[in-house]
Amino acid sequence: MTGTHDWALQKALVTALSAHAPLTSLLGGPHLYDRVPPHAALPYVSLGDGAWRDWSTGTDTGAEHELRLHVWARDGGRRTIRAIADAIHSCLHDADIALESGHLVNLRFVSARILTDPDGRTWHGVLDYRAVTEDI
Repeated sequence: MTGTHDWALQKALVTALSAHAPLTSLLGGPHLYDRVPPHAALPYVSLGDGAWRDWSTGTDTGAEHELRLHVWARDGGRRTIRAIADAIHSCLHDADIALESGHLVNLRFVSARILTDPDGRTWHGVLDYRAVTEDI
């Protein structure tokens, strides 16, 4: 499947988030995971499920991407989740991020939720974004 640039988009997002000082400060380092290691210290951000679909026109090849990020924290509860979500938003929403293949047309915030984990001590934020990429 050509023209999606999904892997290039994921790599660029991880690079941008890992280098974003306000986020890494809140997380105590670049604690951003595709696959969360066992016993990872809270707080951290993990990449969630995603999807993409064709968004081509008669002249251009492109894709629309649904992106999900998970924020996990214990200390500070909702306040910590909101602060981390705000840092992610300041880094990603309408960002002009270069991809190693293709072009990022736009990257927009869609929605956020804060949940209490079944353990009663852990807070979980779910952030959804939408991106559009195209061939260049």
